[in-house]
Amino acid sequence: MFLTRPPSEKLVREFVSSQQPLPFSYAEVGATQGALPAGYTHDHNRIQLGKGRSVFRRAVAAIRDWKQFELGWVRIVPEGVPVRAGATVAILARTFGIWSLSASRVVYVLNEDDTLTRFGFAYGTLPDHVEKGEERFVIEWNQEDDLVWYEITAFSKPRHPLVRLGFPLARILQKRFAKESLAVMAGNLRSKN
Repeated sequence: MFLTRPPSEKLVREFVSSQQPLPFSYAEVGATQGALPAGYTHDHNRIQLGKGRSVFRRAVAAIRDWKQFELGWVRIVPEGVPVRAGATVAILARTFGIWSLSASRVVYVLNEDDTLTRFGFAYGTLPDHVEKGEERFVIEWNQEDDLVWYEITAFSKPRHPLVRLGFPLARILQKRFAKESLAVMAGNLRSKN
């Protein structure tokens, strides 16, 4: 959904509610858990956040609060939606003076506690999203070297006709999102040290 001004809270809730019962807009639901499917653009981005259990816990708290989306030009709405399988949200973005709402649903949540401790989730696109595909956000703590990482893995392709026409621009925005998401996660943890 494209808009010329920011959507009201009521419009956001109506939009999300209208998307909740709909199926995912792609067939490969859950594919970010393994080999990414052919026919999509693949992205993988990763940054070291620090060391130790404390950094891992703070990073997990940030992911649970959708902090990786607080970039100024993009955010998750409505606010306060818990990260759990089946939760439906919208990505609110403002680019080139135009606002867009794109619906997504959490596909799965990772919560693994072993030598490699991981927490994260993937969300997939719903019919009213400018793209189609899936994106996974993971915090990883390797207890052997004590390093904590934030990782984004995604596969996508344009769904909306305007995005298909402007594919090179859409790729620039996807890369911008990944770069800024990595930076905001690292910055959130640095500011709490």
